[in-house]
Amino acid sequence: MSLPPEKASELKQLIHQQLSKMDVHGRIREILAETIREELAPDQQHLSTEDLIKALRRRGIIDDVMKELNFVTDSVEQELPSSPKQPICFDRQSTLKKVPNIDPTRRYLYLQVLGGKAFLEHLQEPEPLPGQVCSTFTLCLHYRNQRFRSKPVACACEPDFHDGFLLEVHRESLGDGTRMADSTTMLSISDPIHMVLIKTDIFGETTLVASYFLEWRSVLGSENGVTSLTVELMGVGTESKVSVGILNIKLEMYPPLNQTLSQEVVNTQLALERQKTAEKERLFLVYAKQWWREYLQIRPSHNSRLVKIFAQDENGINRPVCSYVKPLRAGRLLDTPRQAARFVNVLGYERAPVIGGGGKQEQWCTLLAFLCRNKGDCEDHANLLCSLLLGYGLEAFVCVGTKAKGVPHAWVMTFLIYKIFFRYIHKPTNPDEPPVAEQPKPLYPYRTIGCVFNHQMFLGNCQPSDAVETCVFDLNDESKWKPMSEEAIKSVCAPGATTSLPPFPPLCASTIDASVTSNEIEMQLRLLVSEHRKDLGLTTVWEDQLSYLLSPALASYEFERTTSISAGNEEFQDAIRRAVPDGHTFKGFPIHFVYRNARRAFATCLRSPFCEEIICCRGDQVRLAVRVRVFTYPESACAVWIMFACKYRSVL
Repeated sequence: MSLPPEKASELKQLIHQQLSKMDVHGRIREILAETIREELAPDQQHLSTEDLIKALRRRGIIDDVMKELNFVTDSVEQELPSSPKQPICFDRQSTLKKVPNIDPTRRYLYLQVLGGKAFLEHLQEPEPLPGQVCSTFTLCLHYRNQRFRSKPVACACEPDFHDGFLLEVHRESLGDGTRMADSTTMLSISDPIHMVLIKTDIFGETTLVASYFLEWRSVLGSENGVTSLTVELMGVGTESKVSVGILNIKLEMYPPLNQTLSQEVVNTQLALERQKTAEKERLFLVYAKQWWREYLQIRPSHNSRLVKIFAQDENGINRPVCSYVKPLRAGRLLDTPRQAARFVNVLGYERAPVIGGGGKQEQWCTLLAFLCRNKGDCEDHANLLCSLLLGYGLEAFVCVGTKAKGVPHAWVMTFLIYKIFFRYIHKPTNPDEPPVAEQPKPLYPYRTIGCVFNHQMFLGNCQPSDAVETCVFDLNDESKWKPMSEEAIKSVCAPGATTSLPPFPPLCASTIDASVTSNEIEMQLRLLVSEHRKDLGLTTVWEDQLSYLLSPALASYEFERTTSISAGNEEFQDAIRRAVPDGHTFKGFPIHFVYRNARRAFATCLRSPFCEEIICCRGDQVRLAVRVRVFTYPESACAVWIMFACKYRSVL
């Protein structure tokens, strides 16, 4: 098979680059000179091509070249996140030598997950039958702006994980981004591999099982740059001290290391990093205690305010709250701050599970755990939104306080042209004005505020009252807001300040096909409505044209949720008037969900008397319609809009 001219030229260039890298020309010249000196008889004037090829083959030059020029045509499935890197995920049949598109000038870490064991919670689960829907495990990884996701495997005591992930190990500072990292350079790269294990049940609900930070640099001191590890995964939240299972992992450097470090050097480096991190955290703790004592001396009542300096992550580790926020750029996945706010809004809301009573269990998730699970508590939403708004260049803060009935809550505040904005514009009430003076009525649900923070600042509210409606948000006024030292915060929360800070992952594009998913949910809802009416002894006649006319309304609803601007309502109303004959009545019921389970959505709709009236409509010439519109966002989050409608002849 002949190649096109441009492909042939590209292939020649690649071969030339590889030969130059191996210094083949220099080696040939040396062998040529040696052969002429040792083997050429005095009466011979020149060396034949065959003699030269024999000499090259005898010295192994040709074999070396053919090993380096390893051409493959096997295709390998790749996972494409939003980051500029394109990590490669292998299936169990793939081998490292069959991977195309690997830059030979870059260094890679090949991580293989070779099965799991001792997942005792699933000890009694029977092996699923072929085609049977069952709960699954999915392993999610993040390393230096690269994200990976394993194939789902059935939940079992020994889950059948067999996946490989190719992680590029690079250093993007000091002009080293284009050079292959050597052992010493890689030893200074302290970023761990963050591994998150997610369980998905048969209804599509996700649960965070484990979150683990893998220290991979032990491979630098292993023979041939290959090592095998046994990783014990611990539970999350209240179960962070309980083992949930074990993963067998193999690490391999590619290309193989020319020179490995001694294990003693590696261990010394890791110990020094841990010691440095522990000292920084100790000094910050000493400072935080002193700051808190000073804060309490202002007013004894400050002891009851929600001033949150530290928060526990999913592994039960206390970290400064400022470390949960960092400017985060969404690339081309989100265009505006309002779109970012809508994306965070459609991520599911779920409190950390509590065994028994006793109120709310605190758990601030790391960003990867929150994104992989696609749901979290109010603090997780607030941290992500604040990070995105900071990425857009806005002055944003996470607020910690209470809402109605004194329930602890977290939300985001931004300053927009001297306005304090948290979806509602804040207009402070002046408590010193006479009672007859008209005061602005608060539209927001927030009641008290104890502190605000972002990645650089932490301020405690030291005003006489912590009520939001009377609060003055002049953060530069130290008589109203007591600040922490920005240098102290930077020492433990700045990127790279300590090795205990988990790096922020990039957002990934949605894998959901909005049109296909919309059609699937709509067909399922039609079937559910027809069965429900059949049980009531009613026939069902669908009108496709009326269903189609509902689409603009659903698009308008989502546009309004994103931009706070209402548009397209007049066109929708005019179209419905034309579609409904004189003497007929039209009824419609829109509803919004953040999940794609049609049966669950239908059960929720039936709890609304108005929706039930439409679905169970009786009368003359009843025509039913349903329209579903799925709007996709990063991380496969989605807003699902459903509208049920009917028209019928009014009979008095």
